[in-house]
Amino acid sequence: MGIGVALVEILIPFFKLFLPIIPGDVFPYFFGAELNGYPVLSLQRALIVSIVVAMVAGFLGTFLLVQNLALIGDGLAHVAFGGVAIGIVLQATSPLWYALIFSITAALAIYELQSRGILTGDASIAIFMTGMLGLGLVILRIGEFGMTADVESYLYGNLLLITDEELDIIVLLCFVSMLMLGLLRSGLLAVTIDPITASVQGIPVQWISRLFALITACVVVSMVKVLGAILVTALLVTPAATAQMMGNSFKSCMIWTQVFAMMSVLGGLYFSAEMDTGAGSMIAVVAASIFIVVVIFQNIVKVAANPTDN
Repeated sequence: MGIGVALVEILIPFFKLFLPIIPGDVFPYFFGAELNGYPVLSLQRALIVSIVVAMVAGFLGTFLLVQNLALIGDGLAHVAFGGVAIGIVLQATSPLWYALIFSITAALAIYELQSRGILTGDASIAIFMTGMLGLGLVILRIGEFGMTADVESYLYGNLLLITDEELDIIVLLCFVSMLMLGLLRSGLLAVTIDPITASVQGIPVQWISRLFALITACVVVSMVKVLGAILVTALLVTPAATAQMMGNSFKSCMIWTQVFAMMSVLGGLYFSAEMDTGAGSMIAVVAASIFIVVVIFQNIVKVAANPTDN
């Protein structure tokens, strides 16, 4: 039994306690409701994966926005799809391992190109993003694989197709990433605020930046099956951007990011289940809707607090 499967068995009995207040006809099955006397394991896996990914994505997204690296998630997600395509053609048990290798390599290469002044961050991200996405599509065509349900699940996301092995991989990547981000938190903040001063103080700026690039790659790969390579930034950036409008410190922004990420995931799962739409796309819609509501609310508050005299 892997870590993901074990997590499902631990949390689902706890989630069942909330069944009396869970709305909808389909949504309760995510929380352990049984269909004809049997649990719907695919939906339970979907719920656990979504919650775990939302937690680590919110944590990472806060750091990405502070460092002005919002686009790197989108770039690495496209790189991950190139790795997935190669894994599918080679008939790998789980193409996510290939996606992880390619994403880590690309993340480190992007950092080196930027730190050495060879290319700007945006340019290197764009090159890897388009190049690897194109490579993935070419590989699929050469391998005579069309747009199958399996391929689309990595491109657009499909929580219902997550296997036990992929569940274990995703949860493991998220836990390791969260642990490393927690250990590097102080160093990351110091490097972000003033890298020169941090270097003078003896903080290993370059190694922290490389580790951060590696962590970003791991988190992005864990999100590909949930949201798809196209929509990764919806959960990686939008909740963090929304939180910046509510929080007045880094700590409060991080807390608000977790709140908005969970709202996006649970709201997206609910509406997708009840309206029979894709979960990844609905999570993106809910996250964007929350952002719009917060923007409108903030502007209303500002107008009410500072009325202009005619």
